[in-house]
Amino acid sequence: MTAFLIVLAVAAEAYLLGSVDTGILVSKYLYHDDVRTHGSGAAGMTNMLRTFGKKAAALTAVGDVLKGVVAVCLGRWLFSHLPTDAAISPYLGVYLAAILAVVGHSKPIYFGFKGGKGVLVAAGAILAVQPVLLPVLALIFLACLLPTGMVSLGSITMAAAYPVLTLVYSLLHGLPTQDVVVCTVGAAIVGGMVIWMHRTNIQRIRDGKEYRFGQKHKSK
Repeated sequence: MTAFLIVLAVAAEAYLLGSVDTGILVSKYLYHDDVRTHGSGAAGMTNMLRTFGKKAAALTAVGDVLKGVVAVCLGRWLFSHLPTDAAISPYLGVYLAAILAVVGHSKPIYFGFKGGKGVLVAAGAILAVQPVLLPVLALIFLACLLPTGMVSLGSITMAAAYPVLTLVYSLLHGLPTQDVVVCTVGAAIVGGMVIWMHRTNIQRIRDGKEYRFGQKHKSK
């Protein structure tokens, strides 16, 4: 029962933290507007940048990354209180927190279940779980962004690479099989959710209509 309550607490704290959508709050209280009524309709850094500018985008980025970090750190702390005889991988807590933080960001309970795509929240979670992977993921992101100007393409490619890098990292560090499975599956779920939230971007990329960084956004 104790283990179940701890798992439930991790899921709840991560989802509720993720639901505190930085982009929506910044647009509402600093600009008296709702970013979700502009551009792509998402409450993420890219839409904040092209709608309200660099300051709004920076505030959104910092808030979203911090959400992921705090959610994972709390999840790790809560899992440290598991009974000693609980046969549960300690990585379950951090990945459960990462997954639910992304879910909360994309479907925030406080804002009508309409939020952002979760890329920076996922980055914050990775920073707390496996910071060594972030530079590699950043290089992958830039390798897609610089020649194309498409933030979405970089995010999608980075999300797809994350579980592969996690598997390699886990095997190189000789983690027990249970932990390797939990880490890889958890990373695949996080990456899969980010890709799923970009499904409209994928269609626009195929149609040659995707927004490119620095491009003037045309109002609908």
